[in-house]
Amino acid sequence: MFVYVVVLNLTVEYFPRVITESFTLSLLTAALLKLALEAVIILKGSALARFRGAMTVRTKIIAALLLWLTAAGSKFAVLGLVDLVFGDAVSLGGFVSVTLLVASLLLSRAAVRRLLAVDQPRP
Repeated sequence: MFVYVVVLNLTVEYFPRVITESFTLSLLTAALLKLALEAVIILKGSALARFRGAMTVRTKIIAALLLWLTAAGSKFAVLGLVDLVFGDAVSLGGFVSVTLLVASLLLSRAAVRRLLAVDQPRP
């Protein structure tokens, strides 16, 4: 959660179209983004499993379209969800800025998980 807050606030600082009116709203937005992106990761995993398990060209094409729709549609879903919950108090900009934000959040998530997964010596 801490990483999501840091990445979101850095995005607010460096991208003028991304706005949160207060630190409290940035905390709540980061929590909402965390929940939404975890759901998106689950959906993408399911779509990817369908793609890998497809046996015919037709089912591969359908699964690939589902995967693409999940990837692209998730950005619009995040924008809509933030607008629905916070209204004009929070703006994530447009498709490009939210795509960069989501990519940064996912990369940060992976980096933290990798960092925490390192085996540390046991006493």
